[in-house]
Amino acid sequence: MTPAAPREPFEWTDTAARRRKDAGLVRALRPRAAAPDVLDLASNDYLGLSRRSDITAAAADSARRWGAGATGSRLVTGSTELHAELERELAQFCGFEAALVFSSGYAANLAVLTALTGRDSLIVSDAANHASIVDGCRLSRAATEVVPHSDPEAVGKALDAHDGGRAVAVTDSVFSVDGDAAPLPELAAVCRTYGAALLIDDAHGLGVLGDGGRGAVHAAGLAGAPDVVSTVTLSKSLGSQGGAVLGPARVIDHLVNEARTFIFDTGLAPAAVGAALASLRLLRNEPLLAGRTRTVAHSLHTRLTAGGLSAVRPQAAVVSVLAPSPGQAVRWAADCREAGLVVGCFRPPSVPDGISRLRLTARADLTDEQIEWAVDTVLQTAPTG
Repeated sequence: MTPAAPREPFEWTDTAARRRKDAGLVRALRPRAAAPDVLDLASNDYLGLSRRSDITAAAADSARRWGAGATGSRLVTGSTELHAELERELAQFCGFEAALVFSSGYAANLAVLTALTGRDSLIVSDAANHASIVDGCRLSRAATEVVPHSDPEAVGKALDAHDGGRAVAVTDSVFSVDGDAAPLPELAAVCRTYGAALLIDDAHGLGVLGDGGRGAVHAAGLAGAPDVVSTVTLSKSLGSQGGAVLGPARVIDHLVNEARTFIFDTGLAPAAVGAALASLRLLRNEPLLAGRTRTVAHSLHTRLTAGGLSAVRPQAAVVSVLAPSPGQAVRWAADCREAGLVVGCFRPPSVPDGISRLRLTARADLTDEQIEWAVDTVLQTAPTG
């Protein structure tokens, strides 16, 4: 009997591609130019530091001194004195006992969720948490209960039903789609009632919220608490690359020994470490930068809503503008880009509530003229009917 001709092993991807196209969910890479001729309100460069000459000079100097790459995992050759310096200063600035730098904020979230939980654990996760938290919950092998957005009472009910073993609640401090803030003090109180740890992803809080930009965890009075661990990214307000975990020294020591995304991953490149350290020092010396970012966000919101658009009131740097439909959101963002303004576009299934929106991010370095022009552009290109 003649065997059937073998099927192509990736033929199924063509079917998947057609489904994405039919649903209007095709994603594509759009490489940006070295000197873009557009106004960027889509990036997370909240303090406008990624292109500052003193920050880029620090990155270049670090690469020349320490090499282009880390050359290995942190436990082999990938830890430099520069990494240790950043960890000390980051912990001190944010008010924690210790810090540990990772190659990304994504890797930092995977680390805390997999290394601090296990099969006997319960993770209570906010429904609007970032994908890195969702993936960390899946990889942890812990029982995971997803609770309604920003609902401390629901967190308490989930913890109360847990029959022993380790338990943690995990939340973003500022949620990336709408820019709303989590009720951190209330969540901490609930966790303490049940002896659970609180894990907080402060990616969108560092550099924007708190005294001098020390973050939402610091602003909530939870920095340095023995039952609180925070993750941050170095790629947003600090304009660099990488992530970090902040927490008690014994937790950091545990991660060094148990977190697979630390043990088996190449260390963060020295250039990124040097840039993040320079940005952190600049933020420490220029504490008004954080307030300026919030002022820009509120100005964008005030002007957009005055123009008749529906926008979520920003609690940090993100301004979310609701769109009538997924297709109109895509067209709206494209029209803004054609006019010279880059904005984010969120639509299902990326948004679990099914509501499409444009996402504008405030930057401390925006001028009043740029803010006015950006608002006018969004209003002029807004869908009608």
